[in-house]
Amino acid sequence: MTCANEVLSVGELAQRIPVRNERFLLGIAGPPGAGKSTLAQLLHVELVRAGRPAVVAPMDGYHLRNDVLRARNALARKGEPDTFDASRFVADLRLLRDTPVGDPVPWPLFDRAIDEPTDNGVVVRDERIVIVEGNYLLLTEAEAPGWAEVRGLLDQCWYLDAPRPVLTERLLDRHTTGGRTPDEARHKVTSSDLRNAELVAASGHRADLVLTAAGSGYRVH
Repeated sequence: MTCANEVLSVGELAQRIPVRNERFLLGIAGPPGAGKSTLAQLLHVELVRAGRPAVVAPMDGYHLRNDVLRARNALARKGEPDTFDASRFVADLRLLRDTPVGDPVPWPLFDRAIDEPTDNGVVVRDERIVIVEGNYLLLTEAEAPGWAEVRGLLDQCWYLDAPRPVLTERLLDRHTTGGRTPDEARHKVTSSDLRNAELVAASGHRADLVLTAAGSGYRVH
């Protein structure tokens, strides 16, 4: 039993993932900039170190391509729920559940260098644990059409949060590193990213575990 405000190491969090013969899908949800990718990679390292084959399958590979977003006049809103191919994401999650361990399931990744998804970025095959990280894993149909089936396809879903000033700083740095001017980055963060964060925050109570980073570990809320 974990107590509220207890700080767990990544190794202790990894031990909370049950051992099963069939594939186990762990979701890590949270607002943009919360550190979901970092937590997913740290868990992956711990699981592999413990002899438990695992793979990270991010949601970001399901971004619609820029030409599609441009045609929909939605490029400036990239990252919002309707700028992803949610139906394909749901279909591939179901494929992960239904495909026997050992058979290949291709999974797209997102290449920040070109700002586009890449098909077959990783192939899930022998891994029994799949860590699925992304913003919108806990949304209902009323909150964002197309996403409601996701939660039912995950065995567990954890929610990683961070204070809004931390999110803002990280997102500004992400966008300026990606080539935006400081003014462009600030506009993107205030007009889109933080609005997404509020939408995601409303879904956090549906998670099995709510976490925030605390030093080298994670605090349970």
